[in-house]
Amino acid sequence: MIAIENTLISDEVISAQFVCDLNKCKGGCCEDGDAGAPLTTDELKEIRENFHIIKPYLSAEGIEAIESQGKYVHDASFGWVTPTIDGGICAYGQKDEKGIIRCGIEQAFLDGKIKWKKPISCHLFPIRISPSMHDPSLDFINYEPRQDLCRAACALGKSLKIPVYIFLKEALIRKYGVAFYETLEATVDYMQNGKNAS
Repeated sequence: MIAIENTLISDEVISAQFVCDLNKCKGGCCEDGDAGAPLTTDELKEIRENFHIIKPYLSAEGIEAIESQGKYVHDASFGWVTPTIDGGICAYGQKDEKGIIRCGIEQAFLDGKIKWKKPISCHLFPIRISPSMHDPSLDFINYEPRQDLCRAACALGKSLKIPVYIFLKEALIRKYGVAFYETLEATVDYMQNGKNAS
């Protein structure tokens, strides 16, 4: 476990290796789960303000689900989440010609239409951040890939020798900032090399 500021980072985030393999998993994390993607309070505002820009990137079924359920819904276990289509695929996602689920929010971002890439919970996957029950200011950062769905990503990560925290560098910086990530890198370097040198 690594402690940085108000976060406790699981050892697996450092030791496990992972690289998404979309050609094999088909973006299945966008439809495999107990609810839609968790959203922060700030992200609710992003959706409200940018929905008219995101809407053209959505499927007819996704738009219908959003119109009937709302742009986001409240889940008893996960708080605010994106709506889903019949309890399956996220309403903001749709399958391309290869059967890969593409996020409409992210496509709008990649086209330069909006400045918000996608929910941070999606960007950080397969990391899950959970607040401490005893101290809400303290975050636990855990590595939680889906056992079957992420098998190909785990294999690709091992073949490329890319640890989870490096694969998710952009997302971790987006969530916690550059200084946090640089501290994490320095800590890992010390753990792996500094002790050996001494």
